[in-house]
Amino acid sequence: MQTAATNGIKLAYTIDGTADKPWIVLSHSLATDHRMWAPQISVLEQTHRVLRYDTRGHGGSDAPSGDYTISTLVDDLAGLLEVLEIKDTDVMGISLGGATAIGLALGHPGLVRRVICCDAMVQSTPEYANGWRERIEIAAQQGMDALWEGSSGRWLTKEYRADPKNAQTLAQVREMFLGTSVDGFSGCAAALTTLNYESQLPSLAAPCLCITGSEDVAAPPEVMGEIASAVADGELEVIDDAAHLSNLNQPEKFNRIVSEWLDH
Repeated sequence: MQTAATNGIKLAYTIDGTADKPWIVLSHSLATDHRMWAPQISVLEQTHRVLRYDTRGHGGSDAPSGDYTISTLVDDLAGLLEVLEIKDTDVMGISLGGATAIGLALGHPGLVRRVICCDAMVQSTPEYANGWRERIEIAAQQGMDALWEGSSGRWLTKEYRADPKNAQTLAQVREMFLGTSVDGFSGCAAALTTLNYESQLPSLAAPCLCITGSEDVAAPPEVMGEIASAVADGELEVIDDAAHLSNLNQPEKFNRIVSEWLDH
C-alpha cells in the first residue's frame, strides 16, 4: 500500500494492472477496505489499470474523529485522482462506495467515463438516518463486535455463511469489519445520513450500471431500479442468491456482468 495526502488526510491505495490500460477506480463498502475487491482484480486487470483505495476512516487511511459527509468522501477521492494525475476513469463502488461513485460522477463529470453503482442508496430518509444513528450509538458504547452479527446477516446470505468453502472469505470480511475503528465507522455512517443525490440523478451524464443482489434488504432491487431509471443512460442487473455484498456473495456472476458491460 502507498499513501497520498488529499483533502487534509492521508489515503492508502494500491494499483494493479499495467500502465497501457484505461483506469478503473474501486470504492469499498462501510466497515471493509480495499481487500473486499480481491475477487474482481484478476478479471479487471485484463482490461484496466485498477486503483483501489481505503476510504477515510478505514484500512490504512486516516480516521479523524467526528462526523463525515458524503461530499467529504467524494472530495477525498477526487483529490486522490488529482494527486495520481488520473483525468479519465471508470469508477465502481459498492454500498457507501456506490454512493461515492455516484457523487464523483455528479460533481466531477469530466473525470468519469462510466459508473458502476452496486448495492447502494443515494438518498437518506428519516428512517434510514435513524438506523445509522442507532448503529453509531451501539459502536460507541459496545464496540464494533456488537454490530457484526447484524451486519454480516445483511451482507451475505445465510447459505453463503453456512458453506465451509466460504469460511476464509467470511473470516477476512470479519477481520476488516472488526479492524475498522469506531471513529472511522461512525464518521462514515454519519456520511450516509447526508446522502442527497436523488434529485440530481437526471443530470448524471455518464452511463451507469446498477447492480444489486436479489436478497439485498439494504439496497433492494426496486430501489436500485429507481436509480437506473432516473439517470439518462442507466441499466439494472439483479444477481440471484446474493445479499448486500454481491461482489463477494456471487463473484463469478458479478464479474461476468461487470466485464460484459465494460466491454460493450
